[in-house]
Amino acid sequence: MAERTTPQSAGAPGSVAGIPCTAEAKPDAAVVRDALGVGVAVGLSGFAFGVTAAGAGLTLPQTCALSLLVFTGASQFALVGALAAGGNPYTAAAGAFFLGVRNAFYGLRLSQLLSLPRALRPLAAQWVIDETTAVTLAQPTRRAARIGFTVTGLTLYVLWNLTTLGGALGAEALGDTDAWGLDAASPAVFLALLAPMLKTTTERVTAALAVLLALGLLPVLPAGVPVLLSASAAPLVLFLGGRRRRGPDATAGGPENTRESR
Repeated sequence: MAERTTPQSAGAPGSVAGIPCTAEAKPDAAVVRDALGVGVAVGLSGFAFGVTAAGAGLTLPQTCALSLLVFTGASQFALVGALAAGGNPYTAAAGAFFLGVRNAFYGLRLSQLLSLPRALRPLAAQWVIDETTAVTLAQPTRRAARIGFTVTGLTLYVLWNLTTLGGALGAEALGDTDAWGLDAASPAVFLALLAPMLKTTTERVTAALAVLLALGLLPVLPAGVPVLLSASAAPLVLFLGGRRRRGPDATAGGPENTRESR
C-alpha cells in the first residue's frame, strides 16, 4: 500500500522543512522515551569527564565551567586529554575548537527542521550537539523534532553537568585515573552514535583515513596536533573522488568535443 503523506502547507505539523511526512505522527510519549534514553545514557559519561579533567590538573571551577559553557563531550575530552599528555594549551584548545566546529553545520540543518522563534535560537544553539542532532533528525514531523531536541538537550545538559561535578569531586577516591581508562568513555559513545550514520563508501573511507592519520601521527607529533591533521581526511577524499569521477568523463568527452569544434 502506498504511504500517505500530508499536504505541504505552510506551518503544517506533518511537514518538516517542506518535506512531506507520514500521515501518522509519532506519539509524543514515544519521542520523549527515546530522547530520555539518549540523554540519560550519554549524560552519565559526564562522570568520566569530571574524573579525567581533575586528573589532568584542572580545578573544580575549571572543570565545571567547561561542561557548562562548552558542552560538547568530544571537544572537552580532546582538550583535557591533550593537556594531560603535556600538550601546549593553545594546541589543545585548537584541537577542541575544530572538533566543535561540526556543531555549526548541525545547526544549519536543525534550524530548518525546528524553525524556532528568533528569541529562542541563541539558547537552543547551546544544545546543538551530536546527540540532539541524531534524535531530532530521526523524527518524522516538526512537532516530534522539537520535542526530541528539547527533551534530549535538557536531559543531557542537566545530567552531564551534575555528573561532571560528581566525577570531579570523586576523582581523589578513584586514585590513578589513567588506570581506569575513563578518557575513552566519551569518544566511545561518540563513535557508537556516528557509526550507523556512515552509510556511503565515501563516508566510511573518510572516517577510516581520519583514524589512520590520528593514530599514525600520535607517536611523532605533540598532543592535540594529530586531531587537527586528521580533519584533512575529508577534503583529501573529496578531492581524490572528484578527480576519479572527472577522469573518465574528460576522456570520453574529449573526442566528441574535438569533432564538434570541427
